[in-house]
Amino acid sequence: MADVSFQKVRKAFGSAVAVKSLDLAIGSGEFVSLLGPSGCGKTTTLRMLAGLEFPTEGEIRIGDRVVNAVPPGQRDIAMVFQSYALYPHMSVGENIAYPLKKRGVGRAERDAKVASVAATLQLGALLDRKPRQLSGGQQQRVALGRALVRDPKVFLLDEPLSNLDAKLRAHMRAELIELHRKLGKTFIYVTHDQLEAMTMSDRIAVMHEGDLQQFGAPMQVYEKPANLFVAGFIGSPAMNLLPGMIESSGSGLAFVRQGLRLAVGAGGQAGQKVTIGVRPEDIALGSGPFVATVRIVEPTGHETIVMADIGGQSAIVRVQPDTAHVVGSETPFAVRTSRLHAFDSVTGARLDLAFAPPAS
Repeated sequence: MADVSFQKVRKAFGSAVAVKSLDLAIGSGEFVSLLGPSGCGKTTTLRMLAGLEFPTEGEIRIGDRVVNAVPPGQRDIAMVFQSYALYPHMSVGENIAYPLKKRGVGRAERDAKVASVAATLQLGALLDRKPRQLSGGQQQRVALGRALVRDPKVFLLDEPLSNLDAKLRAHMRAELIELHRKLGKTFIYVTHDQLEAMTMSDRIAVMHEGDLQQFGAPMQVYEKPANLFVAGFIGSPAMNLLPGMIESSGSGLAFVRQGLRLAVGAGGQAGQKVTIGVRPEDIALGSGPFVATVRIVEPTGHETIVMADIGGQSAIVRVQPDTAHVVGSETPFAVRTSRLHAFDSVTGARLDLAFAPPAS
């Protein structure tokens, strides 16, 4: 196992900066996901760690060794790609054994290691097949096996499940979680899929436009997003973001927006532009001091998603599947003030505001 660190790492391609100044410390044996939209710098970060790109500035360490100028083959890492990159003319066993053969490992030792890896990944019955004879999930396991047989210190996975259908992705997520638990090795996983990141990771590094936005445990990132970008990106359906203003009144401060007035119990100042965030599950339709207009009702089986006009803009609400709402109707609603989030509308930074429950 090995820890991994990026210290003030910057990567530029000419005038385009892909990664700005990345400071990131990953503990030995952790499963860390680099999460963000396309073009955020997550794959470039992984490629720099793999030695496929070299940083413009800064240091990358694997364990105690600076690896900026170390060739990929000498970094003691293994990488699994989105495309699997299997050799079509080789059998499953030959694909898995290839890294060992390239290193000059003897036949008997190769066969023993391939058998061990195949047993771990449930590939024993498929060793004589060619890649074209395998399903997508089986091909993915072969690609993992080829990485696993090298017994590296660090596994790098670049969106390895994105080519699979939804059911198979769920199955492979479970397999990767179990594999990480068995091996205890450091896994660094690139994805744009927040469900993958939330369910698999010890910690998530959220990236946007080459900057690290937040690095923390999945529920920490979900329950306490560091800024407006993280708040809007993490969560499905997404958090509702309602910009407004802090105003002073005879009874104190309040957040004010069209049709909404929420007393601010602590923090904030009059005239401050604030955006409040409320997750779909923290809005309760059917009773409360505010009024919403129902626009769309989407039954999904285990729940119903309602889109409603709240505070003059569209918002998403989660409700129980047996709850009836009529499109076009008005309905009272309340928000869980203890679970509201607040952000500076100008800088996007999280604010330490407390909201008082509305008077009953």
